[in-house]
Amino acid sequence: MDDAGETSQPPLTIRISRAASGGGADAWPAVAEEPVSPTARLMDSFYIVVTMGLGSPLDLPVFRAGIETQLARYPRFRSIQVTKDGKPRWVRAPALNLDDHIIVVPSRPDMVSSSDPDRAVEDYVASLSTAPMDRSRPLWEFHFLDFPTSDAMSTAVFRVHHSLGDGMSLLTILMASTRSAADPSRLPAMPAPPARSGDIYARPRPPRTAGVLALIAWLWSFVVLAWHTVVDVTLFVATIAFVRDPHTLFKRDNGGGDGELPRRKRFVNRSLSLGDVKFLKEALNCALTVHYQSYSNTIKVILAVDEEQFPDHGQLLDDFTESLRIIKDGL
Repeated sequence: MDDAGETSQPPLTIRISRAASGGGADAWPAVAEEPVSPTARLMDSFYIVVTMGLGSPLDLPVFRAGIETQLARYPRFRSIQVTKDGKPRWVRAPALNLDDHIIVVPSRPDMVSSSDPDRAVEDYVASLSTAPMDRSRPLWEFHFLDFPTSDAMSTAVFRVHHSLGDGMSLLTILMASTRSAADPSRLPAMPAPPARSGDIYARPRPPRTAGVLALIAWLWSFVVLAWHTVVDVTLFVATIAFVRDPHTLFKRDNGGGDGELPRRKRFVNRSLSLGDVKFLKEALNCALTVHYQSYSNTIKVILAVDEEQFPDHGQLLDDFTESLRIIKDGL
């Protein structure tokens, strides 16, 4: 966040509990118990961090009411992990203190007037990936940054321990906990799923008049599809077991050897105009393939970068967007 000639600004700090991190069954009455799944045990050191840009300043009472009536009623969001007889188990809590899970980052005047509030949010979100969570309470929390950025009027950050679920299930629960602004009694309207088209989705059986060769070609297409599926599954299993990607600047061999842990990666992002990307795709006659999902006519490019290899990761994204602009201007 430092610019030439400007005074450096202190980073936003994270508020964490000073309670004991071990957590125990004595502090939480065992209303209901169930064993922690093997998959959840593998996710012991992983967090899911979701950043959401808001189109208006923070309305904390509305968020608090929604979290209390919707999200907090799910069993996993009212449970902690304790160890009994050497085995981790979920222990349900009869009550939930939302003040422990709703964290409002103090809004400082220097952040609101800063020339780079996006970097302030990015730094804060990056630090959440390594900050500890208090295991004496349910492992989820909301962080609210109530100052405008280039993409939003305020920002909400949802951090949850990976043992509570995978990304898709947690996003589904999060969306199910929201309500429409036009009608608070209804769920928000979601975009219709894209229509699936193409030869792979439509394989009509050829008519008898087409001849034997057409029938053989139709049957052969299914054989090819099955073969490609077997190859993909085999490569997937082999990648998990022993195959490794070549090491480049984006993937270095810095883990697994001599007990060395992989270096921390930082997620950085930049918004692109959906119209510009569509223009490039049409102008290049499908020479550009882009997979995206957009809800606000923008595409969010997200990269995981090694801060030691790319200390100026903002410049990396600026170069990416500048390259697209140069291509567009040259067409």
